[in-house]
Amino acid sequence: MSIAIDFGTSNTVIARWNPATEQAELVKLPGLTWQVGQNPPLIPSLVYVEDASRDRLVIGQAVRDKGLDLKTDPRFFRSFKRGIGTDIQGFLPELDGQTMTFERVGRGFLTQLLQGIRDVPLSVDSLVVTVPVDSFEAYRHWLGGVCQHLKVEQVRMLDEPTAAALGYGLAERELLLVVDFGGGTLDLSLVRLDGTAGNRPLGFILKWGEKMFAESSGQKAKTARVLAKAGKNLGGSDLDNWLVDYFAATQGVEKTPLTTRLAERLKISLSLQKQAKEVYFNDETLESYELALDRDGFEQILAEHDFFASLDEAMTQVLQQARRQGVEVDDIDGVLLIGGTAQIPAVQRWIGEYFDESKVRRDRPFEAIATGALQLNRGVEVQDFLYHSYGIRYWNHRNKRHDWHPLIKSGQAYPMADPVELVLGASVDNQPSIELIIGELGAPTGGTEVYFDGDRLVTRTLASGTQSVQPLNDRDGARSIAQLTPPGNPGSDRVKVFFRVDRDRFLRITVEDLLTNETLVGDRPVVQLS
Repeated sequence: MSIAIDFGTSNTVIARWNPATEQAELVKLPGLTWQVGQNPPLIPSLVYVEDASRDRLVIGQAVRDKGLDLKTDPRFFRSFKRGIGTDIQGFLPELDGQTMTFERVGRGFLTQLLQGIRDVPLSVDSLVVTVPVDSFEAYRHWLGGVCQHLKVEQVRMLDEPTAAALGYGLAERELLLVVDFGGGTLDLSLVRLDGTAGNRPLGFILKWGEKMFAESSGQKAKTARVLAKAGKNLGGSDLDNWLVDYFAATQGVEKTPLTTRLAERLKISLSLQKQAKEVYFNDETLESYELALDRDGFEQILAEHDFFASLDEAMTQVLQQARRQGVEVDDIDGVLLIGGTAQIPAVQRWIGEYFDESKVRRDRPFEAIATGALQLNRGVEVQDFLYHSYGIRYWNHRNKRHDWHPLIKSGQAYPMADPVELVLGASVDNQPSIELIIGELGAPTGGTEVYFDGDRLVTRTLASGTQSVQPLNDRDGARSIAQLTPPGNPGSDRVKVFFRVDRDRFLRITVEDLLTNETLVGDRPVVQLS
């Protein structure tokens, strides 16, 4: 059976393909799933570590049902997805003699989810996991490693924006802007669907392992690709923290997991009504809380945190990328809203400032990604290009600091038909080898820093113009690409390096010695890209 998991910062959704009805449907896991009103069944992305030495965890709705999220406790984790693959600034808790990294917490969460699926019982022969469009290679590498140990025969990855387009079933429309605004990130992605009415939904696959193609009735499947994308580490959990900060400043409310949970409820209520109130009374401590706010006050808090300016910045980025490819706003056929934060009325009004209401779809905000991911079994073919830009580190003499020279730009198709060529010289006398540090380049308009504020995991946007970079081979034994015999000296070009990306996303290098006319390295893989 095919299963898809949309692992979210606040909530996780699981879907399965029902072969009897030939449709995707959401899966309820007893004790782990919650469902309120018209919302589909969701699994809160929460973990409580009962025994770290034995990997005994309580996850999902069971954490809330047992009240394990109502007090400050280092064993309780929420929003942990934001810290996976990130250099965390601050203290990581040590529990039962074990350091609890976010990667370890996330692995335990997904592993226990899969066990819950099998306990239903449902078989899992094929698994599709979705990934944020702006995630670094470290996150994808972590997720792929987790999947290798899940004892599933076939595992594939699909980016979340394209999965959403598939989930809304809009194969008859060519250009779709997906606004994926959940608990941890805002992802904007302009997707071109190469199809016509009546064809099956189309998509772009991020592969892990062997290349896989799906076929339908002997007819070759069409393809789709992401034309433009922009992302920000901004989501519903940030809004929850802003609300807690507001009540702490105005009412002296303590910043705790309990007040954060109340703030989250208040935020959700304000998406449905203009005024909301949350009341809590602890009969053991006799503590009581009453948090009340109207929609205008909530939107004022958002404005004070430059919320709408951040949204405008992301939209400007994606529309500028689109225009460089000849796509104007009026050319976009549909706008798909995904995630709980996208249901906030102020966010929907913001969308209305850019697009006509007739183009906006918002009726499947939670389930579209998971159900769309299952379309990989319904005739979707791979189209290969890189999500991120890559470069090499060099010393910037003018600014007296290390900087990054772009080498391969995002959107580069692979396998590459023509390699990128770079000529290098020695930088010191009698240099024995050539070293290169290759990095995955983030958006040049500013990155993010992830850190702890008390017991809250938060992100902070770096100043505009600051580029976030994640080195891929900055470790002993990995920096050196070629030995020089005789040693090199400054003043002349010494080696010519050719870079190419093969069909499995490996960056390969060939190094020619210009002094001896020898090939020092022949098409050697250095690192796998995303």
